[in-house]
Amino acid sequence: MSKFMRAPLLTGLFFAGALCLGAAFTPEVLAQAEEVAAESAYSSEEYVASDGYAVFAVNNLWICISAALVFIMHLGFTTLEAGLTQKKNAVNIIFKNVWIVCTGILLYAAWGFNAMYPGDFNGYFAMGSWFGQSLNDVSMTTADYNAGYTWWGDFIFQAMFAATAATIVSGAVAERVKLPVFMLFSTLLVGFAYPIIGSWKWGGGWLDQMGFYDFAGSSIVHAFGGFAALACVLILGPRTGKYTESGIKPIVGHSMPLAVIGVFLLWLGWFGFNGGSALSADPKAVSYVFVTTSLAAASGAITSIVASYVLLKKPDVSMALNGILAGLVGITAGADTVGEGSSIVIGAIAGLLVVVAILGFDKIKIDDPVGAISVHGVCGIWGTVAVGIFSLDSSHSVVTQLIGTLAIGGFAFAFSAIAFGLLKVTLGVRVSLEEETLGLDISEHGMAAYNGFETA
Repeated sequence: MSKFMRAPLLTGLFFAGALCLGAAFTPEVLAQAEEVAAESAYSSEEYVASDGYAVFAVNNLWICISAALVFIMHLGFTTLEAGLTQKKNAVNIIFKNVWIVCTGILLYAAWGFNAMYPGDFNGYFAMGSWFGQSLNDVSMTTADYNAGYTWWGDFIFQAMFAATAATIVSGAVAERVKLPVFMLFSTLLVGFAYPIIGSWKWGGGWLDQMGFYDFAGSSIVHAFGGFAALACVLILGPRTGKYTESGIKPIVGHSMPLAVIGVFLLWLGWFGFNGGSALSADPKAVSYVFVTTSLAAASGAITSIVASYVLLKKPDVSMALNGILAGLVGITAGADTVGEGSSIVIGAIAGLLVVVAILGFDKIKIDDPVGAISVHGVCGIWGTVAVGIFSLDSSHSVVTQLIGTLAIGGFAFAFSAIAFGLLKVTLGVRVSLEEETLGLDISEHGMAAYNGFETA
């Protein structure tokens, strides 16, 4: 696509987005919101004065803090992806992550929240709606709604999860995807596909009915994002020069310090991701999940370090970082229901799997600059199945867990293959060779991430 066509396309994308949001935020909805704002924030003085209010307040505060921790993960994804890719594409990485989190929150409010938690529905698909409720409704602001949080605490915590899947895709397609096309695809993925599969388990749908268990989203968030990324990468193709007749040519990231900052921010955020999924500030539940989460992350790092040393003849720091993330993804499905020793085993196996998967995908010429497919897709499946193997709850079975994770991964792959495939046919999904060589910061944004940098 020529430079002269890109501007109208980008303008059209924003116009389409405005129309979508405009359809959700109608004058009637906005008028209702203004009316709600004019009401008193609480009409539940009796409840506030009750003995149970203190516990409820602490629970809700923890959910909101957890939401903030999950929000920090978006900064972690941004710095990790930027660090593991070339500096000529850093602005592009940053821009995509800004777009993802902002559109994700708005779309989750406009449709996703009430599609993901529909209550009575056919178990497979539910129509969503605007999430707003009256501040004067005691059933939304007290334990009448939930013992752990208010309606709005519930929304903001779940909204922080919603955008994560697209950040996984962002890293996998980095350095060669057209920006407007990615923006459109990520809107579809986060706005519509994610709430559908989320409703299958967390909304009481068919996976929940069959006993599938995914505590904080090894499959619902991570495998979903990983297999969406796989479909996009297969359609997009590898970066130019990555695979040559003489073998695989490494395209190294420009800043390992940035990558390390990203991983430790993600580990920090995971305390909210998993700890908040206890859905209360229960001392036993939260502290236990913190421990299993950290044990799995640490063991994932150690086995990935050893595996990279054996297979690559050197201790690869990028593999160590991906080992931490592999352990975190692996434990996410069962952080509350496996033993401490089991969490170490789960993380250790995830750390080994991620090294083997990254090297394996490279051998079959599937180019994933940050290892997102391996970390989130492969280890997401492993973590979900591991619940059936290690869970302290005998009702969790390997077969049910396998069915659930394959259904989620399969849906993500099929949806992304169709959506991204249609975008390839209609708009084209890949930048030109000239733009890829110059770098997306200059070709897509007209600016550089580092002062004075242009082409290196």
